[in-house]
Amino acid sequence: MLSKKIRNILVFGCIAAIFAAVGYWNISPERFLDKPVVKVDENAIDYYAINAHSVQYLPDGKLQYEMTSDKVEHVKASEVTLLTNPDLNMFRGTEFPWHVQSERGEVNPDGTQVELIDSVRITRFDEKNRKTLITTTRMTVFPQQQYAQTDQPVRIDGAGGVSTGNGMKAYLKESRIHLLSNVRGQYEAR
Repeated sequence: MLSKKIRNILVFGCIAAIFAAVGYWNISPERFLDKPVVKVDENAIDYYAINAHSVQYLPDGKLQYEMTSDKVEHVKASEVTLLTNPDLNMFRGTEFPWHVQSERGEVNPDGTQVELIDSVRITRFDEKNRKTLITTTRMTVFPQQQYAQTDQPVRIDGAGGVSTGNGMKAYLKESRIHLLSNVRGQYEAR
């Protein structure tokens, strides 16, 4: 028979060999290699809607705005919403809305700012059915504040004449428009 000391060495040796074998098969060499960093597609769309329609009301129940868009896409990484052919009627609680259109639009994550891009048109008819048309290439609209601004060239057709300028601040609730620089006007004398 084997001595007690040799028996203990064999038992502990077998246990150590079993742990070594399990560890060898459990730890693969690939674990020690650098794993490639997975690139996140910054333009990945996580959801979209076709022919979208949205309506917002004022606290007193009057219509604040109504928006339609051919396509709405939500960018997962930035939380920005992309609009294709947005069409917005800003009622401001009145029956004479500002009609805002463009080819594209981008809405910030919390919905407080809309960037209108390419062929921006803002139209309004007053109570005497007089038309005001504002055109530019890019404009930022803040629907809750009923305010719009741009640094781009602007053209305003209405009130019997045409005004042009670079940059604009439009206070839509008060129907007040400020052209910022290089302002030119041409009006019909009556």
